[in-house]
Amino acid sequence: MISPASHASVPDSAMVGTGLGGCPAALGARDPLGVLDLFSDDFVRDPYPWLAALRSESPVHHDAATGLWLVSRYDDVRRVLLDAAVFHPDNTLRAVTPLPVAVLRVLARAGFTLPPALANNGTPSHAGLRRVVTRFFNAERVTAAVPMIRRVAEELLDRARSELDATSRCELFTSFAQVLPCRVLMELLGIDGVAPATLIRWSDASLELFWGRPALERQLELAESVGEFHQWLTDTVRGGTASPSSFIGALARHRLPGGEPLDAETAVAACFFVFIAGQSTTGQLLATVLQRGLTEPGLWQRVARQTGLAEAWVEEVLRREPPVTTWRRITARATEVGGVSLPEGAPLLLMLQGSGSDPEIFPDPERMRPHRTNIRHHLAFGVGRHRCPGASLARTEAAVALRAAADRLPEVRLEQGGTESPVLDLLSFRAPLRVTVLR
Repeated sequence: MISPASHASVPDSAMVGTGLGGCPAALGARDPLGVLDLFSDDFVRDPYPWLAALRSESPVHHDAATGLWLVSRYDDVRRVLLDAAVFHPDNTLRAVTPLPVAVLRVLARAGFTLPPALANNGTPSHAGLRRVVTRFFNAERVTAAVPMIRRVAEELLDRARSELDATSRCELFTSFAQVLPCRVLMELLGIDGVAPATLIRWSDASLELFWGRPALERQLELAESVGEFHQWLTDTVRGGTASPSSFIGALARHRLPGGEPLDAETAVAACFFVFIAGQSTTGQLLATVLQRGLTEPGLWQRVARQTGLAEAWVEEVLRREPPVTTWRRITARATEVGGVSLPEGAPLLLMLQGSGSDPEIFPDPERMRPHRTNIRHHLAFGVGRHRCPGASLARTEAAVALRAAADRLPEVRLEQGGTESPVLDLLSFRAPLRVTVLR
């Protein structure tokens, strides 16, 4: 279940006294990673110097502030993800910031519990549950869903066009990138009885509470929303009114390895993860794809017309700026990674974003090259038994969204100047929170 982490949160004072903005390239100190703060504005805004320093100076690095071992080289990250016997997913969904008793009480009142189901499940029940999910996101279903994805995208973009006509300005994150994946997911999984805006609010609150560093007052607010989300899922799963063809209906029919029906708590846990991954992280991907597409010279003018360019651009964004930047594992026994000995129970943070910029795998990693020969070798969706089952849908949605936006809004440009655009700054998630365009 998602639970308070045993390690301490990163202290606010971690960056005090660096004097150089925390950039490892600028530091002449013997230990350039001694001031690394995974939650600092410097790291969030521009993680690449830090990620390069980790790969070259300390590819398996113990971060004293969080207690995590940071694994940053591509080959090491891939090996950890593939070896499910030695590296378990048990800590995947644990709260990054310890949850105080007052917050735990809010969650307890809502009956909040998340037993192993998908991302955090290393038990024999995982394979069967994963098959249930995969049936809703396989290549055939995703291909059949393309007209629906395009229809929803064009509907949302027509609204954006009306706003542009009226004000010459439009914000595409909240009006398009966030909403499209939510509505698509609702149609694919047969979700009804709740507004898309509510699902988005619940999902975002869950990410911030369990992967962020919110203060106590904010934690309490988030816990209320997360509790509402969990209670709605529980009522929906237990209500018995879900359509047999829906995702919840499929979970109701599922049998565990011993032949017994899937319990409601595990069904809720599966829904919790799928709903968040299927909308929030995909929305984050869309926001980055749009923002980077608008800033890449000439791309916006070509992407709607040039066959395959949108798909190739999405892959490069996934390699260089994936929405899921890190993922966690814990050692089942004493082992070695990258020449470093690790004890049993060592919590690992796999730097997925850093692995996509490993020059040993991707030459000139800082350059966006949509037609790399190994373009799909990135680890943005993981690899092995826990590889993201919604990878095909996320790729397809992002390509359709980019092509439709460039076609429907050909003359727009990204707003520049003024204050810096906000960036999602959670431990495992990073994306622009605003994509404002002007005409």
